[in-house]
Amino acid sequence: MNVKKVIECLLFFSEKPLSPDKISEILAKGREGMNVDSREVEELLIEMGEEYRNRDSGLQIVRIGGGFQMCSLSECAPWIRVMFKSRITLKLSPSAMETLSIIVYKQPITKGEIEGVRGVDAGGVLHTLLSKKLIRICGRKDVPGRPLLYKTTQKFLQYFGLRDLLEMPSLEEINVE
Repeated sequence: MNVKKVIECLLFFSEKPLSPDKISEILAKGREGMNVDSREVEELLIEMGEEYRNRDSGLQIVRIGGGFQMCSLSECAPWIRVMFKSRITLKLSPSAMETLSIIVYKQPITKGEIEGVRGVDAGGVLHTLLSKKLIRICGRKDVPGRPLLYKTTQKFLQYFGLRDLLEMPSLEEINVE
């Protein structure tokens, strides 16, 4: 079996980005036991992404959220929206976006630290962000009371179309005053 075909199928059926390490692991465990190291898998993924661009496909392979994912081109979005019209989309309130922004730039961060920046209770918003899996609890701060620490998730990166947090603009670029 052709390695590229298998990788393409893995990307097609995955609901989340797959890292080259994960793909390499899956290839090794498959029926034919394809031993392809993660560096070679990454090279194949980049090559496959170029092939999709060259054939002017409606699909693309992108590096996102710490891995690679197959997705549609943004120009095709209006038709996809029609097809999935009844599907519930993730909508965030202004307070959720504000809280999420604080977490992005200050993570890991405690509820009390978030409330210190926002000036209001953050419990409800944190619960919402946790339930949508945009943030997660990543431990406890080593201070009296040992409050929970929050940070963003891979789903956050996926939702906002980021490869990693380094793609976020710096606070200086935003010019927050």
